[in-house]
Amino acid sequence: MRHITPTQAREFLLGQTGLRAVTHHGPEGVRAQLRERRCIQLDPLDAIGENAELVVLARVDGVRRGEIYDALYPGHAFEHFAKERCLLPASAFPAYRDQAVETPWWRSSERARRLDPAVVDAVEAELRAHGPLSKAQLSDQGAVERMDWSGWKSTGKAASLAIDVLWTQGRAVVAGRTANGKLYDVPDRALATHDAPSPDDFFRWALVERVEAAGLLSTATGPQWSMLASVRQSPLVAALVHEGVLERVTVEGSRRTYLAPAGFLDRVFPEDDGRTHILGPLDPVMWDRKLVQHAFGFEYIWEVYKPEAKRRWGWYVCPVLQDGHLVARIEAKTVGGRVEVHNRWDEPGHAVDEARLEVALRRLDRPG
Repeated sequence: MRHITPTQAREFLLGQTGLRAVTHHGPEGVRAQLRERRCIQLDPLDAIGENAELVVLARVDGVRRGEIYDALYPGHAFEHFAKERCLLPASAFPAYRDQAVETPWWRSSERARRLDPAVVDAVEAELRAHGPLSKAQLSDQGAVERMDWSGWKSTGKAASLAIDVLWTQGRAVVAGRTANGKLYDVPDRALATHDAPSPDDFFRWALVERVEAAGLLSTATGPQWSMLASVRQSPLVAALVHEGVLERVTVEGSRRTYLAPAGFLDRVFPEDDGRTHILGPLDPVMWDRKLVQHAFGFEYIWEVYKPEAKRRWGWYVCPVLQDGHLVARIEAKTVGGRVEVHNRWDEPGHAVDEARLEVALRRLDRPG
């Protein structure tokens, strides 16, 4: 067991999650950033940019809102459940294709049960012949009984439901995003790595990837274990520690235990470049909010699903990172293409640099 201070935890997290300095530029920088982060969590809400855009724009120069997906599709990324629903680098596709992950909350088996397998095969054949296609462009395959999950109803179109099944099984991938929705295609056309060999042990590979992505992965249950909950208390964890692939870590002042990459304290990261960053609510450094509170002294609550009367701060509030510290939180919206701050809460003991914050805000303006 290795014991570290909260300051060591904070400094390692910033380096490991790519927030010390912006070293990537342009579309290739977007692709490199996805490879380094391993996964970028997706969320469709867009107050000042979708979460994936905010993650990238905090780390890559030479790109703007609306350009992130163009840099990744087709060929460089796919979407699947990892740490919840995520963007993943194309190199990871063989692992997910062969795993064909069953996602209980998404109920892929229930979707498949409502469809004639011939319909699924017909939609796959149409993608192969004419893709990439949006769901709206698919031929009509008839209706299907809708699923009702606590008031949320699934599609009643068999072709659209078939795309969902094909996507979950790795037989179709997202190959583009347009104003009218996602484009789907077959992986052997959309991804150059479609036929690469997959890891011999998916869960071993995926756990190491998750630790690398998180930096410090709490061994307690939580969303950080999404899709890997079955191995959290399995012998695999002890085996990877015993083999010297991972380390067990505690942070002074906390009873929690974490997993970290072996030799993590010896890793060398760039010096802080002095930028201010506006972070997405689901930025990798914000995944473990208890760790954020302990290492950064910053309490973060994402209140987007809370009733307005129960919110402490606001609907879509983003942390502000400056000089290696979380110094404020802002609630902002895009108005006429320009990001406007409606509320700001500064952290005690930190002075926000107004000029640097303004530069960070202008990076999130929507191009005209």
